[in-house]
Amino acid sequence: MTESLVLLPMPRHVTRLEGHFTFEDGRLVRLDSRHAQAVRFAGLRFCVAAQQYLGVDWDITASSAVPAGQVGLTLAIMPEAVAQPEGYRLRVAPEGITIHARDAAGIFYGVCTLVQLMQQAEGATLPCLDITDWPDFPARGVMLDVSRDKVPTMETLFALVDRLASWKVNQVQLYTEHTFAYRQHPDVWKDASPLTGAEILALDAYCRERFIELVPNQNSFGHMKPWLIHERYAHLAETHGEIQTPWGNYKMQGPFSLAPEHPGSLELIRSLYDELLPHFTSRQINVGCDETIDLGQGASKAACEARGEGQVYFDFLMKIYRDVTRRGYTMQFWGDIIIQHPDLVPQLPRDVIALEWGYEFDHPFDAHGAQFAAAGVPFYVCPGTATWNSLVGRTDNALGNLLNAAENGLKHGATGYLNTDWGDNGHWQYLPMSYLGFGVGAAYSWCLDANRTLDVPQAISRFAFDDPSGVMGQIAYDLGNVYQVPHVPRIHNSSVLFHLLQGVVADEERFKGITVADFETTRERIDAILAPLAAAQMRCADTDLVKREFANAGRLLRHACRRALQLLGQETDNAAMRADLEEAIAEHKALWLARNRPGGLADSLKHFDALRKAYS
Repeated sequence: MTESLVLLPMPRHVTRLEGHFTFEDGRLVRLDSRHAQAVRFAGLRFCVAAQQYLGVDWDITASSAVPAGQVGLTLAIMPEAVAQPEGYRLRVAPEGITIHARDAAGIFYGVCTLVQLMQQAEGATLPCLDITDWPDFPARGVMLDVSRDKVPTMETLFALVDRLASWKVNQVQLYTEHTFAYRQHPDVWKDASPLTGAEILALDAYCRERFIELVPNQNSFGHMKPWLIHERYAHLAETHGEIQTPWGNYKMQGPFSLAPEHPGSLELIRSLYDELLPHFTSRQINVGCDETIDLGQGASKAACEARGEGQVYFDFLMKIYRDVTRRGYTMQFWGDIIIQHPDLVPQLPRDVIALEWGYEFDHPFDAHGAQFAAAGVPFYVCPGTATWNSLVGRTDNALGNLLNAAENGLKHGATGYLNTDWGDNGHWQYLPMSYLGFGVGAAYSWCLDANRTLDVPQAISRFAFDDPSGVMGQIAYDLGNVYQVPHVPRIHNSSVLFHLLQGVVADEERFKGITVADFETTRERIDAILAPLAAAQMRCADTDLVKREFANAGRLLRHACRRALQLLGQETDNAAMRADLEEAIAEHKALWLARNRPGGLADSLKHFDALRKAYS
């Protein structure tokens, strides 16, 4: 078993010992009597898995007054035996299994590893093993976009937390612009099916039981359009006109950012924190403040000319910082703006956390990490799953990006690794498309050296889709690489197939140079990748839904190829194209509502309008 062992994440040290342990009905899980409540959930998790995967019924006890022969698993917090926080030692011996850890989180992570071993057990036996393990990064997080345009149901969020916890992720953030139900601001979220305070309280408790910190995340400077389009807040906007963006010739219509010089901007942010923060037990908050692309183009133009754009940004950031610290919180903020002003980085307080983000395989995590480290500013590295703007991900880019972040985060002493999953341009990707990125990010952030050579398709198949055949993981891996259309120019943070569905036209630069053969080959590749879908042996509760999601994603990708061929003069039947698109959209609606709330769906579907118009 050890030769073919696949775990997610792979542990730091695994040693094969002589013999086997056999699971039998009626054994006991003995909890450390000194910390029984702290490790109880881990014991219960083991018992559920033992029944699910091995068909044996075990019970838990905190008593030492039971015959030793009845005890099959011992869970004990022993700081003297394990030096590292969240570290554990898992020993499988013929007479029983022991997990020792420095803390309760380490016990839970040891059980997570044991459960993955049980999923691969031959019959009801495990080979004897000695595993010692601990994390590279203290904070190992996932951030899920719930503002563009998809707000998951509570059932979806609970299931995702369970999956992430099993991979030893210990921080989750839900990126919010307008999708928390602020009681004082109902007009902003009334059509968004927002998360309520009661739901956040329930999710926070669910996360804590699984040793995950649910960190509040409320953008507080840029990306405030969902607020500023309303009359009540319009006076706080930097601009309502056309915005010059840093992305080539692309322009957009304001509003976008808060006007940092307007006193009402800080008053609004303070009121949001007043209402949001009491629902979380975390003492951190991610205040956002990224991509303030219109700063200096409107209300703050004179201030930026007088003091400099970077200084104006920094001054407002520090106003937020002072409010956050006054409340007793640590402020996280996206570091993309401050890193453009190297002279300001050393002026940052040493109790903030800068979030160094970038989503391409060659993002300069090395150079930027060095800047934050030299200034003594704590920071996280923040790569991404690369699923947004692509439908099914960009596997090779994602793996390179996730690895780059881990390597250079460790090199420069990053205190955290926050893996992001965004929803730009309609949030069209289905949640399972992000499992590969979530899983690999969890592995690299737990122990990079042990997971560099991780068998990604096998690990994702078994532990994301509960498919021991390996089929589902291979499909996810390969489908995520169809963005590499032959001869396609590199498109930053997106794929040409996705943009074809968003209404790209033949004379756009990102479409030039691609041939009929490129898209015919890509369409054949999509068919070949999805052909084994029916043969997947998934045992997860949502098996049928996952298959439908992958099938419809494939259908949309094939439609993108047909659209490209039409633009190249190979397709002429608009009616047939429109009918195919509408059928795919109808299934897309059903799949959206299977995991997510209805708010945001109508806005998301508007991104199909350009393509629909092209077929009229």
